[in-house]
Amino acid sequence: MRNFQIILLSSLSILLASCGHQAAHTEEAKVFTATLPVKKDTLIYHEYVSQIRAIQHIELRALEKGYLQKIFVDEGKFVKKGQLLFQILPIVYEAEAEKAKAEKQFAQIEYLNTKALADSNIVSKNELALAKAKLAKASADLNLAQAHLKFTELRAPFDGIVGRFNEVRVGSLLDEGELLTTLSDNSKMWVYFNVPESEYIHYKTHQGNNEHLKVKLQLADNEMFEEMGQIETIEADFNNETGNIAFRATFNNPKGILRHGETGNIFMPVLVHDGVLIPQKASYEILDKKFVFVVGEGGIISAREISIGQEIPHIYSVLTGLSPTDTILVEGLRKVKSGDEVAVKLKSFNQIISELKQLKAE
Repeated sequence: MRNFQIILLSSLSILLASCGHQAAHTEEAKVFTATLPVKKDTLIYHEYVSQIRAIQHIELRALEKGYLQKIFVDEGKFVKKGQLLFQILPIVYEAEAEKAKAEKQFAQIEYLNTKALADSNIVSKNELALAKAKLAKASADLNLAQAHLKFTELRAPFDGIVGRFNEVRVGSLLDEGELLTTLSDNSKMWVYFNVPESEYIHYKTHQGNNEHLKVKLQLADNEMFEEMGQIETIEADFNNETGNIAFRATFNNPKGILRHGETGNIFMPVLVHDGVLIPQKASYEILDKKFVFVVGEGGIISAREISIGQEIPHIYSVLTGLSPTDTILVEGLRKVKSGDEVAVKLKSFNQIISELKQLKAE
């Protein structure tokens, strides 16, 4: 019986050793996908917070003092150039215009009578000149009175959208110059954004001759605005407090989606010469820092910190930490640690990116 137990234990030991050897062999046979970074010219986008402004945005103020008689539009409505918006009670100004008209008629009759007498040498030329001056003054007074009368009608100076009324209603007593509302021409929009000095120098060095550099606009819902814009002007001076300089891009706004006062993000293209590119999935993050596993001699891996210049779909542009000759792991990052020995299967950068795009499409 004892000999049987010894034989049984020996058989179990051999079996366990065989299983352990097979498991170790299976673990050793695990192969991880790796790739080499690619170095090439790359178009990346710098992102800037922006302020969106209407190409024309003005305040509409009362030109005359008086009671507000009528309001012909509502807030947020589109109006055409010349359209009547507000009417100030015109009774006083109509009376002044009639008075000025009568005074002009009187001065004209007086001038004609004086001219007839002067032609007959009954009165002097000086009296005729005085009558003529009185007629000219009466004509000027009439023109002024008619201008004041016209000022009781507030019309749109251009096509645009009416803003919020400034606490004015029918019957309100308005002072001269009192704010009524605003008017915005949103057919085109000016988008302002601030660029750091170093990026401004890069822009002027590489893009300065391109007067119509196209830019993209991301709206508050993270969607890209359907129209492309173009940089049209750069402010004259840097802000000494921030070290930035303001750029202005112009966007067509045919559907009226953009409104004065909105915010967004401008994406300005920048050509990076000989940029080092890696698949995003080849990196991992620890405390807001990016790392990759670099495969060294004998398959020993080590963690290396990298700095990211720009994020492109499925791709990172690496500023520092890698060279095109470094082999980096693309898969199995959670299964290994620094100092482990691994076997790798190389895939080209383009093949990996193609597989990622195809996977996303599916």
